[in-house]
Amino acid sequence: MPKHGHLRHGSLQFYPRKRARRVLPSVNWKDIDKEGVGLLGFIGYKVGMASCYVKDNSNSSLTKGQRVILPATIIEFPGMKIFSVRFYKNKRVVGEILNDKLDKELAKKIRIPKDYKKKVEDFKEEYDDIKVIVYSTVKKTGIKKKPDVVEIGLVGSLDEKKNFVVENMDKELGVKEFLDSVKEGLVDVRGVTKGKGTQGPTKRFGLKLKFHKSEKGRRGPGSGGPWHPARVEYTQPMAGQMGYFTRVVYNNKILLVGSISEKDINPKEGFKKYGKVKSDYAIVCGSIQGPSKRQLLITSALRPSKTQIKKNYEFVELR
Repeated sequence: MPKHGHLRHGSLQFYPRKRARRVLPSVNWKDIDKEGVGLLGFIGYKVGMASCYVKDNSNSSLTKGQRVILPATIIEFPGMKIFSVRFYKNKRVVGEILNDKLDKELAKKIRIPKDYKKKVEDFKEEYDDIKVIVYSTVKKTGIKKKPDVVEIGLVGSLDEKKNFVVENMDKELGVKEFLDSVKEGLVDVRGVTKGKGTQGPTKRFGLKLKFHKSEKGRRGPGSGGPWHPARVEYTQPMAGQMGYFTRVVYNNKILLVGSISEKDINPKEGFKKYGKVKSDYAIVCGSIQGPSKRQLLITSALRPSKTQIKKNYEFVELR
């Protein structure tokens, strides 16, 4: 029988493997759908992982009705505020209106013009889409003071989008309304992975170690292919940047959405490398990319999987 093996690990779909330009990635909001009217995404911060006691109520599960332990990730969601409203026509910005009441911390992040007295109701030009630029009130968490800013799409008709913006221009948006309206309780998490710097090809691509007597080292690739054409293909595993890549974790099941004022989940000493959760939070089944305190963009599930939809868990407690 031939020996089973592989040439390399590392999908070519993720090339080029270099550091992400932004911590919060851009999203094609037209592909994402959600029930009701409102935001299509929300900014959160990774707290860490924990073991979660849940009651399994899934119909087809072998542990139906039993108490099981699941790995879970805690994400804190401070409120968000609208920085500006953008009007689009044929995928181009035809107008932008800033909010009258902005926090002082934004001056460190964005250059704010002095004159911005227009209102959303006064915009008269033709447009076919509305999006909002929001910023997080991260100063409430104790992580840092400078807010994170990102553009987020809206769901609904043009009139519903405009009315939503007018009603919430001066308000702080909470995560509960957003997560209650996501499809099947599933969310996609977009963010940047943990950075690991420059690494060799064995760690970066999972190469098998060569024979211990082989020349020119054990932790490198073997033959690089034919001599002619005389070139090194980009597909060959080589040393370079590892980690700090933009990735998406699809179909994460929401186990619990709560607030510290209602249900305190903090341990006495706080969470490791994070501290204590001080605002709204969500507990999501499974692991999520990035270290603690990493900024994340939560959206409704792009393509909900049938296996995840069937799962039905009743939260009991954190272990």
